[in-house]
Amino acid sequence: MLEPRTRWEIQEPSEDKAKWLSQELDIPLLIANLLVVRGIETIEKAEAFLKIDTDQFHDPFLMDGMKESVERIHRAVESNEKILIFGDYDADGVSSTTVMYYALKELGAQFDYYIPNRFTEGYGPNEPALRKAKEDGYSLVVTVDTGISAVHEANIAKEIGLDFIITDHHEAPPVLPDAYSIINPKKPGCTYPFSGLAGVGVAFKVAHALHGKPPLHLLDYACIGTIADLVPLVDENRVIAKLGIEALSKTDKIGLQELLKVAGLYEKELTAEDVGFAIGPRVNAAGRLGSAMPVVELFTSTDRDDSAMLSQEIDSVNKERQGIVNEITKEAIAMVEESYPPDENEVLVLAKEGWNPGVIGIVASRLVEKFYRPTIVLCLDPEKETAKGSARSIKGFDMFENLSGSRDILPHFGGHPMAAGMTLSMHDVDELRSRLIRQAKECLKPEDYLPVTTIDLTARLNEISLETVELLSTLSPFGVGNPSPRVMVEDVPIREMKKIGSQSNHLKLQVGNGELSVLDCIGFQKGSLLEEMTPYSLISIVGQIQLNEWNGYRKPQLLLEDLSVNHFQLFDYRGLKDAAKRLIGLPYSKTCFIAFEEETVRHKDFEALSDQVIGEDELLTLPEDYFKEKNLVFLDVPPSLTRFSEWLETIGEPSRIYAVFHQSTEHFFTTLPTREHFKWFYGFLAKRKTFNVKRDGAELAKWKGWSKETIDFMSKVFFELDFVTIDGGVIFINKEPSKRELESSETYQKKFEQADIENQLVYSSYHSLKSWFTEQTRPKASL
Repeated sequence: MLEPRTRWEIQEPSEDKAKWLSQELDIPLLIANLLVVRGIETIEKAEAFLKIDTDQFHDPFLMDGMKESVERIHRAVESNEKILIFGDYDADGVSSTTVMYYALKELGAQFDYYIPNRFTEGYGPNEPALRKAKEDGYSLVVTVDTGISAVHEANIAKEIGLDFIITDHHEAPPVLPDAYSIINPKKPGCTYPFSGLAGVGVAFKVAHALHGKPPLHLLDYACIGTIADLVPLVDENRVIAKLGIEALSKTDKIGLQELLKVAGLYEKELTAEDVGFAIGPRVNAAGRLGSAMPVVELFTSTDRDDSAMLSQEIDSVNKERQGIVNEITKEAIAMVEESYPPDENEVLVLAKEGWNPGVIGIVASRLVEKFYRPTIVLCLDPEKETAKGSARSIKGFDMFENLSGSRDILPHFGGHPMAAGMTLSMHDVDELRSRLIRQAKECLKPEDYLPVTTIDLTARLNEISLETVELLSTLSPFGVGNPSPRVMVEDVPIREMKKIGSQSNHLKLQVGNGELSVLDCIGFQKGSLLEEMTPYSLISIVGQIQLNEWNGYRKPQLLLEDLSVNHFQLFDYRGLKDAAKRLIGLPYSKTCFIAFEEETVRHKDFEALSDQVIGEDELLTLPEDYFKEKNLVFLDVPPSLTRFSEWLETIGEPSRIYAVFHQSTEHFFTTLPTREHFKWFYGFLAKRKTFNVKRDGAELAKWKGWSKETIDFMSKVFFELDFVTIDGGVIFINKEPSKRELESSETYQKKFEQADIENQLVYSSYHSLKSWFTEQTRPKASL
């Protein structure tokens, strides 16, 4: 067997609904199943999902606070007041700032933008910045992607006569700021049809309201923040992402063109993955390591040379960011393993002086990937005695809700169920860790600490075709809320498997049983799984279906995410010179090394395993359930096939069997004398009366074409049967021997039994040995 690395949750759509949808829309049942799994069960919903249109944008004035905000902005434009856009330093924040920049510019407003420095000012509006805005003659501040928690700052703005409009999308705190107006679809009491907008989505709706129509020319900016901020790609977000990616692929914005060039994506058809993993990190990097203002400069630039220079700078900062992330991640992993082992810490809370606060959110995400625990990474500032950091969570643990229970020690925090940011006293870090661990113990079960893979579809190999791949692409863009579909194919044979890559760390599989039902699979960083499968296994595979194009040839390919083998596997290590080397890597807790002869344990190949080996006497004393779900390694052959078979029957089917069956003496390939051999040799001795087997045995064997071992073996059998006596290597025939069968000789029995054991276990084919083990471990029907 091979257990999956994750916990598989298989979606089970309504067969009737899927069949009906398939017929009505004339689409394959596989695609209809996926739509139903995603909650799209009506013709109207399906058509809206498959055929995205700008008519799907909601009326912006349905959002609470929109009317008052738009009226105030128009009044400021008409009276020539100075407006300040107050943004945030992440990809969503700079995209939001850019969208609001163009919305105000196209109104002819007097305005500027400001993004606080992560290191000197921290997150969100701050009092010094607002007072400076007032001094500089601004009368209206409009936040984007920030401000919903700015209670103190709203009071200051009111105190100094600065109108303060908040546009945000983050979770609302119990007490809202006393601002001029608040636009946030998550605000309590807001009845807007869709609450999942990113900050740039909210800014996009404000621009929509200001101009009376959706600002479609700004979709290339809007899709960047929407995808990078990991909001659900459904409803309006799906429209923004889908149409925005198309717009970004052919954008006429000089700044975006230059950014695409440094990312190697210029003049290419883009995907959500390109935006999320190539564009988003570069845009985020500037704000993580310094100021995010250059990104807005780039996004709003109309000069080719300036844009090229800014893009190169941003790309360089991103490379620097990658190095810093890698270094902090190594330190954090070492801290976990040394001080906070995951088995004892349901939530990981790590803190250290000197860690860059701009990248610790990425580090937290990497730790969740490695240890699958809710994780908070904090940077300590001894001078201010503060800890500032980011949190990432796992399914089942609402980070925002659980942090809300510690508001007494969290003066500043905000976020979502899966991510949050915070600042607290460095003296409260241990207390926060204790509280979160206690909360996790209460709400999480042991199985919750195993990563979840949600499987959208189960399919047969013949259902995975080019048509399927192309139809699946119509469901894009994929992301949060609309993930790339994961497909499972069960119990398929392996046609080919090998490691690939310069370090042989990737796995390539080909599964199927015929030219029309063959699927290529590629598993990145999964090369180690090769040693855990036999070529004759039936495997279940889970992954994402992609289109593989090479030399003009197009075919489906599965990006492998996980796999399993649901039957016991036999690993045939018989005769392998490196068998011992392979065995050393097996997990100690799940493996039983078994040797029937002490001589085997002392063999040089198995010395490294000697402390772990179980002998035959100990083997029979262990309880039957000890071997359940274990890997059984048989280093040598058992002395009795009957007893071995009986023991296998008692323990039942193991997870895996590794057959080494090393032996110092081979019985099967030594001469096994027949009764004619025995008859001739006895007649020879009867005529001679005496025979010096020690002196003349080799010569006799040569004359007969036998081996000397054959002569010695038959001599010993005759001695045990009392047919002869042997003294000093000389055989004397007994005058009146009793009549006894050859089988009554212990030596005769053992020789032929060992030959039978070798025939069955050592020299049989792989399939014969696998069938034999299957038969022995299969539960026997009761009479």
